[in-house]
Amino acid sequence: MGLSTDSTAAPPGAAAPGDSPATPPAEDDLAPLKVVPARHYARWVAAAAVIVLVAQFAHGLITNPVWEWHVFRDYVLSETIVQAVGVTLQLTAYATVLGFLLGTVLAFMRLSRSPVLQTVSWTYIWVFRSIPMIVQLVFWFNLSALYDELGVGIPFGPVFWSVDSNSLIGTIGAALIGLSLHQAAYAAEIVRGGVIAVDHGQLEAAAALGIPRLRQIRRIVLPQAMRGILPTAGNEIIGLLKGTSVVYVMAIGELFYQVQVIYGRNGRVIPLLMVATAWYVVLTSLLSIAQYYVERRYARGANRTPPPTPVQRARRLVRDLRAAAARRDRPVVPSKTVGADR
Repeated sequence: MGLSTDSTAAPPGAAAPGDSPATPPAEDDLAPLKVVPARHYARWVAAAAVIVLVAQFAHGLITNPVWEWHVFRDYVLSETIVQAVGVTLQLTAYATVLGFLLGTVLAFMRLSRSPVLQTVSWTYIWVFRSIPMIVQLVFWFNLSALYDELGVGIPFGPVFWSVDSNSLIGTIGAALIGLSLHQAAYAAEIVRGGVIAVDHGQLEAAAALGIPRLRQIRRIVLPQAMRGILPTAGNEIIGLLKGTSVVYVMAIGELFYQVQVIYGRNGRVIPLLMVATAWYVVLTSLLSIAQYYVERRYARGANRTPPPTPVQRARRLVRDLRAAAARRDRPVVPSKTVGADR
């Protein structure tokens, strides 16, 4: 007579089939266990190394006499440098507006169904993205070598009005033309990418409702495309701000050119370069702040409760600190026990 074994028998301590699940261990069973916090030694070593490097760099900035911070203080807010900053901002603003206006036109030309418009737009983008900006600037600066006069008239026919090309364009005009045309090639691709990202079904719904094509683009496509356009466009504008330094080849008194002129006279190369660096950092920081708030505005359609801005966080922190101070200064009134007045 043998003993039968069940191959499906549960292991010791496990719940048998059909029984209720095992109860969690009691708190008394967990009390003897020792809780050991996780230690990230590699993270601590990396943080210590970074702190040491930053401290060494800051120490060098303060103690190294080659930086000549007194020269930096004398020139950073000087009239010549401030005027050069104004020229840099003007070139950036005008080239941004003209470049993105032309780039928007080129983007919709490439998105059109006309093969002629598509070919012209693609060719323009290909050519102006292939040629370095400094080469374009030098070319437009020497435009008078190709055309002595520019005029208006009948194509391949008589000219009714003409003017000397040097007097019409000038140095600043040549710089603006070169910067704007170069920026338009990149702006066209930025705008085209944002428009493509919009769901095409919305245009079909708008067309079914009888909304005109121009209004579809202005009221439906562009507001949604701006969420995809703005981050890349902000980077392009910041790059254009720094890229205006190449107009020094045309002897235009922008920031980098004036810095070169000054340290060419006094030989203080390092502090004058730090002057240009400080101004570029300030200007790009201001553009980054403006980009942040513009992106936040156009993101309202996708995020109805955006996170608080740094200013709002600072105000909330000050308000919380004041509330905590008020609670701390408030006198403590002892609570009365039941039957204390009897």
